[in-house]
Amino acid sequence: MELRSDMSPFEGVNYFFERAAELNGLSDSDRRVLATPTREMRVEVPLRRDDGSLDVYVGYRVQHDNARGPYKGGIRYHHSADLDEVRALASLMTWKTAVAGVPFGGAKGGIEVDTTDFSPRELQALTRSYTRAIGDIIGPTTDIPAPDMATDAQVMAWLLDEYEQLHGLGPAVVTGKPIALGGSPGREAATGTGCIIVLDEVLRTGGGSSENTTIAIQGFGNVGRWAAIEAVERGYSVVAVSDIGGAVHLDGGLDVAALTAHVDETGSVAGFAGADAMDADQLLTTDVDVLVPAAIGGVINDSNVGDIAASIIVEGANNPTTPTADEALADRGVTVVPDILANAGGVTVSYFEWVQNIQRFRWSEKRVLDELTEVLTSAYTDVRAAADQHGCSLRLAAFSVGVERVTEASRLRGTI
Repeated sequence: MELRSDMSPFEGVNYFFERAAELNGLSDSDRRVLATPTREMRVEVPLRRDDGSLDVYVGYRVQHDNARGPYKGGIRYHHSADLDEVRALASLMTWKTAVAGVPFGGAKGGIEVDTTDFSPRELQALTRSYTRAIGDIIGPTTDIPAPDMATDAQVMAWLLDEYEQLHGLGPAVVTGKPIALGGSPGREAATGTGCIIVLDEVLRTGGGSSENTTIAIQGFGNVGRWAAIEAVERGYSVVAVSDIGGAVHLDGGLDVAALTAHVDETGSVAGFAGADAMDADQLLTTDVDVLVPAAIGGVINDSNVGDIAASIIVEGANNPTTPTADEALADRGVTVVPDILANAGGVTVSYFEWVQNIQRFRWSEKRVLDELTEVLTSAYTDVRAAADQHGCSLRLAAFSVGVERVTEASRLRGTI
């Protein structure tokens, strides 16, 4: 596949899949089977607004591959969540679960909607409407959704309740739930915490440490917030953070606890008295050791890649780097820890939650963190070994590991 600057999200994911498939020696027919989603559902999502008007939105659920286990993937509410983006994210989930070694396949869901002005009643009604639309293709051993952009534990609670009204008791149908409804300790923090666990391994194997290592984080939602909290606890200096409202910077390191309290009170990092304001567009090019893009896809691209100053990028978001930008970073020797490795902590603890729901036995938060650390450390070790073996980037190595594992499962099943 030719590398182009105008690739769609799904084309971009398949660009790396094709390179990994070539590295692994897959035939053309095997590639077509593994790259093509198993099922794509497009649904109508009607919503009666508070003012009495009726809006209709378009929703999707893409089930990419289940050779290694039930489909698994989040649900996002975002105006950019069109079919191509959801396809790309479903494919990434297939390779991510394989890299992490958890027994799931890959799926993703979304509604093309901006919910920023929705009331709680409207958000609940939207969730229930979407759940009814996809209810026949999800289930505890079939397809297990989870939170993603603009969805959270409360949204998952509404999804669970609507599903159980339709199909009966089934707490394992969704992960990322409130603990009171079967959620797991540590799930909320898992993705951001996992990013820093993997960063620790990158530095350790490279002879570095957290001491005097500076970090900038784009996005202060669930992933960015917990990455910042975990980073400070492990001795890193978080010097810059941005969100949709603005950005703040402090050379000596931000007081993350105070910043978190400020965001809880005001809704944004903007106006935080304990730091200097900065242009949010400058966050990605801040002179730091480590950059963590933890917001949306495509933010590191041809327009700014030449100005990236960090020597390590840890992808907290899904698909934050375009293929052409990724190649430019590789040419410069920048270490990019790809999303399918860096942010795999979320799906890993989702697996732990699913196991707890099936067993009806809750783990302690310490056990969750210990198990998460073991899984991600092992995943990084496998990816690092593949990178050394093939002389390639961590991204291509991660895709190679993921594709190899899905290929093995598919061959054993006789589907390729």
